[in-house]
Amino acid sequence: MSDQVDGVDFALAVFREEGVWTAQELAHDVLADLDTLTHALRRFPGDGGALGVIGIDEDFFVMVRVAGATTRVLLSDITAADEWELAGSAVEHLGLPLPEDDDDQEPAGDLAILSDMGMSAMDMGILLDDFDLYPDEMVSEIARKVGFGKIFDDAVGLTSA
Repeated sequence: MSDQVDGVDFALAVFREEGVWTAQELAHDVLADLDTLTHALRRFPGDGGALGVIGIDEDFFVMVRVAGATTRVLLSDITAADEWELAGSAVEHLGLPLPEDDDDQEPAGDLAILSDMGMSAMDMGILLDDFDLYPDEMVSEIARKVGFGKIFDDAVGLTSA
């Protein structure tokens, strides 16, 4: 697989300290694979750990939540694992087989990754089944639900002028 950071639409670490959300852009060199990303996320503070949200090629997103020794992963579309190193390492981390049929778009990983913040696994699943939404729109919806919507929208340029 080639150096594919060109396809990165957004890469943010989001965390909450004393009830205040903060978003920081992640350097593209930490997006090589899940282990590198997880290591980078551990540097951020946060009451509930740090959340990494990465959107790639207007096609899919990866969400990684790191708190202590725990790493939780959500990949919006498992078929991305065939083409993108980060998605492939997420599927590997989850212990799932690579998809055999590219038409079988479905999320992989922890749908309840943000359930303690107000985004239930059921709501997450319903949102990820909406194939009309781009990854930034999906993550924006998730961000609004858990409390960092404006920060996310501002960071990725979804805020209307």
